[in-house]
Amino acid sequence: MRTFLHVLVNTAVANITTSFLWFALTFWVYLETQSVLATGIIGGAYMLLLAVFGMVFGTLVDRFRKHSVMIVSGLVTLIAFLAAGAIYLSQPESALLDLGRPWFWLFSAVILAGAVIENLRNIALSTTVTLLVPTERHANANGMVGTVQGLAFVVTSVLSGFAIGLLGMGWTLAIAIALTAIPLVHLLMLRIPEERPVVETGSTIIDVRGAAAAIRAVPGLFALILFSTFNNFIGGLYMALMDPYGLTLFPVEIWGVILAVTATGFIIGGSIVAAKGLGRNPIRTLLLVVVAMGVLGAVFTLREWWLLFGLGIWVYMALIPVVESAEQTVIQKVVPFERQGRVFGAATALEVSAAPITSFAIAPLAEFWIIPYFRADAGQAQWAWLLGEGEARGIAMIFLVGGLVMVAAALAAFATRSYRTLSRAYAAAPETTEGDAAAASDPPPMPSSSREAAGGAAAID
Repeated sequence: MRTFLHVLVNTAVANITTSFLWFALTFWVYLETQSVLATGIIGGAYMLLLAVFGMVFGTLVDRFRKHSVMIVSGLVTLIAFLAAGAIYLSQPESALLDLGRPWFWLFSAVILAGAVIENLRNIALSTTVTLLVPTERHANANGMVGTVQGLAFVVTSVLSGFAIGLLGMGWTLAIAIALTAIPLVHLLMLRIPEERPVVETGSTIIDVRGAAAAIRAVPGLFALILFSTFNNFIGGLYMALMDPYGLTLFPVEIWGVILAVTATGFIIGGSIVAAKGLGRNPIRTLLLVVVAMGVLGAVFTLREWWLLFGLGIWVYMALIPVVESAEQTVIQKVVPFERQGRVFGAATALEVSAAPITSFAIAPLAEFWIIPYFRADAGQAQWAWLLGEGEARGIAMIFLVGGLVMVAAALAAFATRSYRTLSRAYAAAPETTEGDAAAASDPPPMPSSSREAAGGAAAID
């Protein structure tokens, strides 16, 4: 557990730095260009790159020691941020903020690359829970991950808002570069007990077949990933429009503080999971929480009241660690350790691929049609009974529809055979003790029932 805590804190510092620069880039671009389209494209591109590289990251985690993977991730991120700093110094800000010139897209892409490669550490972190923590404490460990991520979000949002508002993008980049080096140095001095992984026969650098076999070997697991993928279609709405909505209500410094205060919900939610776990059936807990998130997403912008908006974000964030911990806890128990990297990578690729689709689609619709319509007198008059009045009523309508769709999807999932099958598989999966995964070398053979299950496609009823 001591080693796991070192890895957890180290990853938290790396996440803080990456998120700090990512938030700052989003704030900076929107404030300087006032373009919802630009922020939507940046956010969508980030999620799209995660989807593209998710399988690669998962395979790398399974093929190499987790410690080595984390070091490479930190080193590449540092190089990317240094390259972004060089671009910033070589061009005036006017060139970097001109959406019609290549410098804006190159600058954003380099920062995106550093942020994306840092997510390799997060997949490795999910497998270190299995490597270092006994099964009965997986949910608690995943809750600790959520707590630390929430704490990182608190620090990040405040610092990003003040950094852009008071220091500008140049000093923000310099701070990010300096802080990226700190966890890398600490990681070089850290030791994680793990046998050298054995590469399975037929495994490639993008091992789609191995990931698919591991997922299909657990009946109902594909349905869980498919549900999370659909849920992320709705998440794309928030990714594209949350910052424009918040920056409509607040100055950038205040918006950063609002995000920091509401992000304490991450800490509360993660702490509850760390202390209490997820109950006997994490899948049931996940679906109930998604219902609650859908209701919140539908109502927290019905009026342009800062208190309603802030309280809604706080509760929503408190529920996010529960959902993430539930999915991770299920995968960590029902999937053999030797294949978990590929399963987490495949899940990441599938789930995050949904958000950019929504983000890319909704950003131009919102900017050129929905927002102007609801700002016009006709739109205000027709929908004031439901949405009230204000500058961001178009975004409020998008959130309302998205939240209701999320509620309907979660309720429908309760009635599926896949929900019942996966619940039984989780209950029947064997417990492991601390150190079992760390001592593992060769992958265990699939039982006959799992091989039969792997022959057919898993589908949600």
